[in-house]
Amino acid sequence: MRLTKLTGIVALGVLLAACGSSTKTGEQAAAPGDSPAGSAGALIGVTMPTKSSERWIHDGDNIKAALEKLGYKVDLQYAENDIPTQVNQIENQITKGAKLLVVASIDGTAITTQLQEAADRKIPVIAYDRLIRNTPAVDYYATFDNFKVGVEQANSLVTGLGTGPGPFTVELFGGSPDDNNATFFFNGAMSVLKPLIDSGKLVVKSGQKDFATVAILRWDPATAQRRMEDLLTKTYGGGAKVQGVLSPYDGLSIGILSALKSNGYGSAAQPYPVVTGQDAEVASVKSIIAGEQYSTVYKDTRRLAAVTVDMADAALKGGKPEVNNTTDYDNGKKVVPAYLLQPVVVDKANYRKELLDSGYYTPAQLK
Repeated sequence: MRLTKLTGIVALGVLLAACGSSTKTGEQAAAPGDSPAGSAGALIGVTMPTKSSERWIHDGDNIKAALEKLGYKVDLQYAENDIPTQVNQIENQITKGAKLLVVASIDGTAITTQLQEAADRKIPVIAYDRLIRNTPAVDYYATFDNFKVGVEQANSLVTGLGTGPGPFTVELFGGSPDDNNATFFFNGAMSVLKPLIDSGKLVVKSGQKDFATVAILRWDPATAQRRMEDLLTKTYGGGAKVQGVLSPYDGLSIGILSALKSNGYGSAAQPYPVVTGQDAEVASVKSIIAGEQYSTVYKDTRRLAAVTVDMADAALKGGKPEVNNTTDYDNGKKVVPAYLLQPVVVDKANYRKELLDSGYYTPAQLK
């Protein structure tokens, strides 16, 4: 659904709701951010984890542009994966008078004090893509179906390995342990892979199968590359070859592929294993086109930004933001009402349809 259509639907609902509301004589006027009267030109604080991943740049730019189109002021900040920096950015936004916060957290447990301050000031908080944990001071959550992301990655890995009886040798990678989404991705993938591992069709030759062991802190590509190099050196000597790698993010996939290339993979005699990914970043899409990375999970950040902007607009105008999940995202203190979008697997066969025909990328960007 296009941004303008999403925003228009919510705006109409908010307008109708506003027409039916009134303030009783003698009541104290609501503070800005609590009523339609306080929304015009309000400042919204938006904090993103880092610019080192292009998807967060797209997220921030899309949200900022859409909010400004509605007349809001936006303070957009990037923390470069430094937790104290993000803490300070949120504190500064509160001090500047932000009436709503959109937070894509680096560590979902590290900003509880700042969010409690926001709650004390009646500032709504929307968790963006990553669930904020261990605080009641988060009002809504906009994200993709992260368990399904993992399921789709695993299904793509199995498809890429083919229909033979196996066994196929695979290795597993997980995301950052301080990112709540990482466990959803991994658990979704293992719901598909574990039965195949238990049956012997898939063999994790290194024996490293638990999330704590395979997780890559801060989603760091260099760390993933070093771990893949260690696996190849210690586990795949004597002619043994890895045939598949579960990678939960494109940045990690690029690091993994670099390690594989350094160890002789990527030739006609020894092709790359099936390597998955996520976010449809330009470098990885080019890698897929070139026959290196096998697939990625595409999450249209334009749609996620549109949902988030509609949530923010409705909350600031006194309406009730639309959600479609009120059961699955318990952050340790409350079940956070969420709006979930659906991910799509992209590979060499469908990248044109999903990424070019949809206008997400231009042909020039993928050359």
